[in-house]
Amino acid sequence: MTVEADHGTVLVTRRPAGPDAPPAIITDLFGALTRHGLSLVDVTWEQQRLHESRRWSVLDMLAAVDLDRLTPLDRTLVWNAGRAELTTKPGADRLERQADAECRRWQDSNPTVSAIMQACGTWSRYWNEEEAHHETAFNRLAQLTGMAPIPDETFIEFRQVFPDDDMLRTLMLLAISEITAAVNYGQCQQVIDDPGLRRLFKQVAADEIQHRNYFVSFAKALVDSGEYQAKDAFAVAHLFLREDGEILGSSRDQVEDRGTHVNWGDRLERKAGEDDFRPEAVEKKQQLVFGALKKITGIEVHSREELEDTWMDLVGG
Repeated sequence: MTVEADHGTVLVTRRPAGPDAPPAIITDLFGALTRHGLSLVDVTWEQQRLHESRRWSVLDMLAAVDLDRLTPLDRTLVWNAGRAELTTKPGADRLERQADAECRRWQDSNPTVSAIMQACGTWSRYWNEEEAHHETAFNRLAQLTGMAPIPDETFIEFRQVFPDDDMLRTLMLLAISEITAAVNYGQCQQVIDDPGLRRLFKQVAADEIQHRNYFVSFAKALVDSGEYQAKDAFAVAHLFLREDGEILGSSRDQVEDRGTHVNWGDRLERKAGEDDFRPEAVEKKQQLVFGALKKITGIEVHSREELEDTWMDLVGG
């Protein structure tokens, strides 16, 4: 028996999938744990197989970049990306801690939800490793190209951990953050000439989409369990997609002083005299958020207005 996945299928039995089955995300995690009897050891094995199939070398990637070909815009894109990626480690650290706490909170009342939480927290180690690749690649490249260094004070500031929230809301927020990053990096590819740098941005964008897919799978499992409600996923989506919402990042009319943490999207900068390039592509991000909502909740919307109406209906219901 198989479980549908975004990039292939995962064999669903009590034993881990054989070496010939393509590694993939288990998109119906609730069903895999309940109807098909996978254990956490089985789920972790699938996470490991997929992680190993996607590993890449920062050293090799940077060696392929021709520093002499990089334009001022290229260097600014790299510099902004490096600063942005500094904020991802706190997200992964928080997810591991929160998922473990939620795992133990649910252990007696709903062991399946407990297992979903543990699967999520266990996977966060792979997320952390891949984000470390992104952070070190971009920041090292910024150093090599002579961009302004990141002071230790900024490094430490960007390591602040987000406040805890409901787990479904947290996963939806992270899915949207990964969508934003993936689209931004994809847009950057289109204005970069150097093949090596373009390949780096392409690889990081692909990683971010993979992370989004994981967050969607965990969020869907929580909704499928019946313990978490679709309205909370819609609430977070509305926060991002409403007029002047979070999806606009640093281009919003007013950017909050958050105090508790740094949102990398608030800190994008453009150097004077460079092309007026902003990797927004808001419409594309919106469509990907709508797609994530459908996968998580089964509810389909096609516009910000439909999103808001559906959210209000769910809250009222």
